[in-house]
Amino acid sequence: MKKLGFIGMGNMASAILLGAVNAGFLKGEETIAFDLDATKMADMNAKCSMTVGASAEDVIKQSDIVLIAVKPIHVEGVVVPNKDVLKNKPLLSIAAGWSIARYRELLDASTRVCAIMPNTPAMVGEGMALIDMGNNLTADELAFTKGLFSALGEVEELPSHLMATGAALSGCAPAWVYMMIEALADGAVLHGMPRATAYKLASQTVLGSGKMVRDTGQHPGKLKDDVCSPGGITIRGVQALEASGFRAAVMDAVSAAFQK
Repeated sequence: MKKLGFIGMGNMASAILLGAVNAGFLKGEETIAFDLDATKMADMNAKCSMTVGASAEDVIKQSDIVLIAVKPIHVEGVVVPNKDVLKNKPLLSIAAGWSIARYRELLDASTRVCAIMPNTPAMVGEGMALIDMGNNLTADELAFTKGLFSALGEVEELPSHLMATGAALSGCAPAWVYMMIEALADGAVLHGMPRATAYKLASQTVLGSGKMVRDTGQHPGKLKDDVCSPGGITIRGVQALEASGFRAAVMDAVSAAFQK
């Protein structure tokens, strides 16, 4: 038996598999995966020597823990035909919009389900993965799941009713942060800076600022105040952002994602 089986091998699943292998959490030969894209499977096999499964059913049968990573619209088409094979199995899901309650409607009661929301920075080892506390994994299965996603960054357990809010924040916000980095760079390019240099400065500044908030535990407002000298250039920029409704726009973005 393999420790972990993947159904679907898109960008996020690939990041999880390679991240776990590179971190030493798993060996490639301890995993099995199936995806309809044979070229993608051959590429992943060359990178980590995982076993290529013949089908989703094959992956389920050969795995201790199954991770479903297909597009949300394809989830039902995978789990329903394999309902019996999934009996007494743990199923991890990273499919957006698929709550534990939704899986319960389709699967046998003996299938243990855990919904997880990772984000794309997992691809560079700086991910934020949310684990639904409403799961019914065994203690060993939950420890394995936490270890798997800890190999890709940070892990936070949330009650089921906050998973959608968490997904709207950490799941969607990378796109908004990329927009901010692009806008910061554009501002510097406007005043003569080469674009490559502007992107480097902007991205490192965002990375460092995030680590300051996370690692110091200080309130973001306090850290902002520390940069704003009286009558200085930074507070002028703060005034411009406030005049443009910056914070309200960001809050609205989270709300729009949540309401979907």
